[in-house]
Amino acid sequence: MAIEEQEAVPFARGAKLRLGLVGSGLVGATFAYTVLLRGVVNEVTIIDINRDKAEGDVMDLNHALPFMSPALIRTGDYADLKDVDVVVIAAGAAQKPGETRLDLVRKNTAIFRQIISSLMKVNRQAVLLIATNPVDVLTFVTWRLSGLPASRVIGSGTLLDSARLRFLLGRHCGVDPRSVHAYIVGEHGDSELAAWSLATVGGIPLNQMCAACGRNCDDETFSRIFDEVRGAAYEIIRRKGATYYAIAASLTRIVESIAGDQHSVLTVSAQVRELVPDHPDLFLGVPAVVGRSGVERVLPLPLNSQEQQQFEHSAGVLAQVIDSLEREGALQPVS
Repeated sequence: MAIEEQEAVPFARGAKLRLGLVGSGLVGATFAYTVLLRGVVNEVTIIDINRDKAEGDVMDLNHALPFMSPALIRTGDYADLKDVDVVVIAAGAAQKPGETRLDLVRKNTAIFRQIISSLMKVNRQAVLLIATNPVDVLTFVTWRLSGLPASRVIGSGTLLDSARLRFLLGRHCGVDPRSVHAYIVGEHGDSELAAWSLATVGGIPLNQMCAACGRNCDDETFSRIFDEVRGAAYEIIRRKGATYYAIAASLTRIVESIAGDQHSVLTVSAQVRELVPDHPDLFLGVPAVVGRSGVERVLPLPLNSQEQQQFEHSAGVLAQVIDSLEREGALQPVS
């Protein structure tokens, strides 16, 4: 009997792509280094308002090419992004000590209006990946200003938060964090929540793993772990001024799934639609399938009743911020 052939996918797994990067600050530059070191892309064009900084980063990155996969690395202007496949936006005002991600919203919405206007004049086909905070709001802002399909506008969402949770749970359980599957969902910020009811370790539900691992797994322990996840950025910013290594790795993972059409399930900021019927246009950190075309679909999120209430509260927090931007007229699509 002949073996049935699988349906071919339009892009081979591991295929590379052309990347545009807007913003070469600590996050942008670290991401550029990480994505090139991983050999995910074969072309990177970096744009920054500080042209000297972008040129310096390009020089430095080019000097590392003998130790990496071949790639074209250059500075440019928006016109040079006309043929890129993915544009990562990491530009904007940085979060200061004591400042919440939502405090940044008005400053960065104004900056994004300029960026999206310039980008839409030259390229309306790329997938846009947003890294700037508050990332869920700015992903929504990008979608509204650009007029692009929601599937091609992605935020880094709670992928980093989920990685922090996986690391801490792995350390607590004494296992490789790559064997932990656990999600932080909702806002990438203070209203986020841990979906404890969906967490597994090596395929074993967390509550069953606790009975077998012999460690202290009471509510206080998990509350402490979640508080450490939620407060991680504030603690890192207090100590060294900014976070950039882990978010760069998170962005690289998203671009890797796009480049290779991997259909990976990642907790990115995606449009929630059926998950939050009262606010269907919102973008929140949720498990979504990411491939070459962007977000292919958002997965069901079978939270327990308490988690569902927290998730809806998180959506409501972001809806209030977006409503304020609507009232101020900041979300009119760019021409």
